[in-house]
Amino acid sequence: MFVIAGLMYCVWPGAATLAFALFVIAAVGDWFDGYLARKLKLVSNFGKLMDAMSDKIMVMGIVMVLVEKNEIPVPLALITLCREFLITGMRMVAASKGIVVAADSGGKSKTMTQLIALGFFLGVPMLAYDFSRFFDADLSYLTRIVETTGLWVFVAGTVLSVWSGYRYISNNARLVFADE
Repeated sequence: MFVIAGLMYCVWPGAATLAFALFVIAAVGDWFDGYLARKLKLVSNFGKLMDAMSDKIMVMGIVMVLVEKNEIPVPLALITLCREFLITGMRMVAASKGIVVAADSGGKSKTMTQLIALGFFLGVPMLAYDFSRFFDADLSYLTRIVETTGLWVFVAGTVLSVWSGYRYISNNARLVFADE
């Protein structure tokens, strides 16, 4: 994630394409790791917690860079950030009680939607700087389409974030807030 964020600030030819490629590798690797763990029955409590945490670190790190670059509106990022802190806090309280709460289908859909949106956002500079230079073409129209699509997918991810956060809280509040 840190390498991707760093590459998002680089202006040398190929930096944007490398950031996009590393992001896709990380996202697909995350999915494949979970798939293998379930398939080989190697799912562990540690894996459930760390998988969710690594997703949050990658998504929020890239979101912060995109906010700083004025590509994602601050309110959408804040909603996403608050949801992640709230759910992570609840997971930590549950874990301190010996209960591991894995992500449900809503949380996984939210993460997948966010990853797709971030892929679109990372694709914009790849098209604008690297591909337009390589193909010696004006790709500004395509770039605007990709950027607008990324924004709308991120809006959908924010809605899913609120919805899945609500579901998570309503399904797990008793576990987290119950007296010892």
